[in-house]
Amino acid sequence: MKVGVVRNPVAGGGRLDTHWTEVAAALAARFGEVEFRETSGPGDGAVIARDLVALGCELVVAAGGDGTISEVADGLLQMQAETGAAAILGVLPCGTGSDFARGMGIPVEIQAAIARIAEGSDRLIDAGRVSFVEDHGRLASRHFVNIASLGISGATVRAVNSDRRKHWVPAKALFFWRTVTEFVRYRFQDVRITVDDGEPVEARVAMVAVANERFFGGGMMIAPDAVPDDGLFDIVILRAASKLKLILDLRLLYGGRHRNHPAITILRGRRVVVEPLGDPLANAALVDIDGESPGHIPATYEMVPKVLKVRC
Repeated sequence: MKVGVVRNPVAGGGRLDTHWTEVAAALAARFGEVEFRETSGPGDGAVIARDLVALGCELVVAAGGDGTISEVADGLLQMQAETGAAAILGVLPCGTGSDFARGMGIPVEIQAAIARIAEGSDRLIDAGRVSFVEDHGRLASRHFVNIASLGISGATVRAVNSDRRKHWVPAKALFFWRTVTEFVRYRFQDVRITVDDGEPVEARVAMVAVANERFFGGGMMIAPDAVPDDGLFDIVILRAASKLKLILDLRLLYGGRHRNHPAITILRGRRVVVEPLGDPLANAALVDIDGESPGHIPATYEMVPKVLKVRC
């Protein structure tokens, strides 16, 4: 099996980069000849993944955080749709959150993760495709494999990704702190949410999460019942409420104990449309796509069932 590796040298504050020589040697020892590539900016993961598939790689390993994993998966799915050439996604998690790996049961310890890539089984999972508006106003779309959301989560991931402490502060603590600080300044936004052909839900929200997996935000179990191969999104709507109470109740998310919270509504479906109500600029909630925030709503989320093999 020909293997390619897409490495993000700045993932997790550059933690992997410090030990990359040993990691690369361990991968080569397991797989023989390996094609190594490195990202240098946003979007590179998808482009490099496409190139590796074109070179004949049957297994493409994403060495980085949730954003890198998502980009690589997007590139693999693009190639699969365009050419029929399918490759397996391997995961070497070394980012700030590592939420996709957590949900898939992939170890975050590097040597254990390499062993899992070499010896694990392949699981066919769903993916989502989201269309949204980029920051400079252009329409864009891409796949996601974990969770795409909007609202306070978009503001939080921007704050986390720009925080220089992420290379030494534990992910759970950093995400919790930045969530709290962003909540304090956040203005709830009015949106319309339509799931499949159901009656639209109009609400003032703090967040809407469209989940293929369970975890985001460095270990928050936002969608405790989500399954990545059931062909359905779990849609978690967090409505506006007392900011102080919501901040105090954040602890419930880590254990998935928020199902019956009065501000939470959980729906299931295959297609989700979220649009701003009233002033479209004031209510253009920021999106979060697998730990990156590239734009804002209006956004449409569509399920692509059983489309990607993941080595886990």
